[in-house]
Amino acid sequence: MQIILCLFLLFLLGVPISFALGLVSLGALSYQDFNLLIVIQRMFGGVDSIALIAIPLFMLSGELMFRGGMSKRLVDFADTLLGHFPSGLAMVSILACMFFAAITGSAIAATAAIGGIMIPLMKEKGYDYTFSAPLLACGGSIGPIIPPSIPLLVYGTLANVSVGALFIGGIIPGILMGIGLMIYCYIIGKKRHYVGREKAASFHEILSTGKDTVLALFMPIIIIGGIMSGIFTPTESGAVAVFYSLVVSAFIYHEMDWKTFWEALVNSAKSSGQVLVVVACASLFTWVITVNQVPQSVTAFLQQAVHNKYVLLLIINVILLIAGTFIDTTSAIVIFAPLFIPLVKAMGIDLIHFGMIIAVNLTIGMCTPPLGVCLFVSGSIAKISLKDQMHDLVPMLGVLLVVLLMVTYIPELTLFLPRIFG
Repeated sequence: MQIILCLFLLFLLGVPISFALGLVSLGALSYQDFNLLIVIQRMFGGVDSIALIAIPLFMLSGELMFRGGMSKRLVDFADTLLGHFPSGLAMVSILACMFFAAITGSAIAATAAIGGIMIPLMKEKGYDYTFSAPLLACGGSIGPIIPPSIPLLVYGTLANVSVGALFIGGIIPGILMGIGLMIYCYIIGKKRHYVGREKAASFHEILSTGKDTVLALFMPIIIIGGIMSGIFTPTESGAVAVFYSLVVSAFIYHEMDWKTFWEALVNSAKSSGQVLVVVACASLFTWVITVNQVPQSVTAFLQQAVHNKYVLLLIINVILLIAGTFIDTTSAIVIFAPLFIPLVKAMGIDLIHFGMIIAVNLTIGMCTPPLGVCLFVSGSIAKISLKDQMHDLVPMLGVLLVVLLMVTYIPELTLFLPRIFG
């Protein structure tokens, strides 16, 4: 357990996640006189996976769709559907985040793309920055839940479970997160008199904006349909997504030129590199703790202390919620999944269901201080501090926690669709 304590001490000291994982692993191996060639072997082996090729591919497809004018079209379509309700623009923001989640699978991308459009627009309509900024951060957290999802892809690789089943299992929880936030927006809109558009959009207007957006919304159908029908694997679906988004952005929307394409390549390469370096270092760390029987010790301790799976899930949720406040989603998955998977299997908990619990839990961490990456993104757009966002952020996090409890204790919310599709 000293290894885990040293790791968290480095986290608290502000050492970057990948460096902390690598330093602790290197220190443990040196102390135990292991041949340090194992460091290179395990780090390379951790990313030498066909399944992980999907990470840079999905990131690139998201960048292409974002820079190809997709976010503006999604906002316009969402506005025709919900813009006339109280807090109409706020509800539009959440719906647009849900649409964008089905394209990118990234919380940061959803917050930046939709927030960049909606936060200034909401300000013009009388919304406070202290409300709109945390709302877009929480809306962006839906990104990794509605498929495709990079955290679920990483978890599926670690747990050796169907990525396709995880993807389709995220649809209902992601929708519940969006609906919960929209209900909260409606209530706040009534209290603060946040007005929507003057009247509901006409059928012609809905049809017009919908036609302009349908090609973007068709992409997740292609991805999920292709995976579930066996036409292509989750990794191959990433290549299909890149090809589709490039064709739509460049040849149909005509908003992709060589400069924009190059910017998309550079940004997706940077993001992919950050994720894969963490995965490589975490793979080494996972091997070290396995050799030192840390997962077995944790499993044995919790099995002796906890005899009810519902109590166990509550304990795991508390641990992950705390960890998610200062560890990014991918890092937390590769650290904690190997620790808890043996235990949840022993308790008879479905690994698809458990994967969704981890994903929903840790994405909440992306809009929870002090790390709260999405909060910093939305705050930089609104030009307000993290402290300014806290008042309205707390009840929004409460909504997401209610959804987390539903996902945790109602397994069918996750397993219903995967069972239907076999």
